[in-house]
Amino acid sequence: MLNFTFKNQTEVLFGKGQLSEVASRLPHNAKVLFLYGGGSIKKNGIYDKTVEALGDAEVVEFHGVEPNPEFSTLMKAVEVARDNKVNFILAVGGGSVIDGAKFVAAAVNFAGDPWDILIKEAPFENPLPIGAVLTLPATGSESNGNSVVNRKETSQKRAFSSESVQPVFAVLDPEFTYSLPMRQVSNGVVDAFVHVIEQYLTYSVNAPLQDRFAEGILQTLIEEGPKSLATPTDYDVRANVMWSATMALNGLIGKGVPQDWGTHMIGHELTALHGLDHAVTLAIVLPSLMYVQRDSKKEKILQLGERVFNISEHNEEKAIDLTIKAVQDFFETMQVKTRLSDYDIDKTAIDGLVDNLERNGLTALGEHGDIDLVKAREILTLAA
Repeated sequence: MLNFTFKNQTEVLFGKGQLSEVASRLPHNAKVLFLYGGGSIKKNGIYDKTVEALGDAEVVEFHGVEPNPEFSTLMKAVEVARDNKVNFILAVGGGSVIDGAKFVAAAVNFAGDPWDILIKEAPFENPLPIGAVLTLPATGSESNGNSVVNRKETSQKRAFSSESVQPVFAVLDPEFTYSLPMRQVSNGVVDAFVHVIEQYLTYSVNAPLQDRFAEGILQTLIEEGPKSLATPTDYDVRANVMWSATMALNGLIGKGVPQDWGTHMIGHELTALHGLDHAVTLAIVLPSLMYVQRDSKKEKILQLGERVFNISEHNEEKAIDLTIKAVQDFFETMQVKTRLSDYDIDKTAIDGLVDNLERNGLTALGEHGDIDLVKAREILTLAA
């Protein structure tokens, strides 16, 4: 097992009615930037419940944070935060809103161009504290320091990570997910599944506990994911999916083990250039990446097949093929298509995707740094 440090500062408030605890977690004399997305929380009642939960705190609202939060939108939120001298951000929504809150928190007191935080890893000081009310389980953003921001004008999707912008608390009420569109439920399960895979499907470093943690999350998502589509208001099902998505990327299962993230990096270019949902890009890229990287990932693919998908084939090459197909079939079961052609993207788009990878310096991806532009092209070609 590799050396690691682990600290998760987020207080998770899980279950029915936990939103009522928000006021007690706010700083003294709180002036809150209430950040949310396109308005669905007003239709499903979460907005009114949040306003009530904020109690006597002074609140400034900012809405309109997009899926794949847009840099220009977030900069408007930064100006609102600065102008109103807020001292806390409450993000209410899914991963995009929470990611956006992290960028706003980092940018408010940043003296230079905040885009440098994303493209130059520019250090920042005194970020605003953040709380989260999760409405879409998927990214794990409610309990980690990761943030991904899109910038349409430059066709880039870039990320930064810092413990200093990790939410200090997160409300996880499974009932808040009942009104989600099925597309978002599907995407959330796929996103969480691939988060686990990125930390699991590498090579062995004798970390059996981490492997078993990861396999348990994968099995839960495989069992509960389809149920979340079939029975949208089953509290126990939604609770299991919500907690699985948080555990997938709260830092625990990735400690002491090598990580990949090549699927994410290639997928980000599909979002940046073609506007595909994040989870959709992962479902497209992962099966082909597994195929191209089958030799270096052989031991873990076979382990995934045996332990998670109950594949008992003795021929190793066939077992690998069956495991890759099982992953692809699971995505399809979750109603997420797995080919570029399913989204009217043909092979002529691959040149632009590879060019963007090169432009963004993403030329040595994967746990071994061996996914170069040639391999990235091969992966995208297989996914066509």
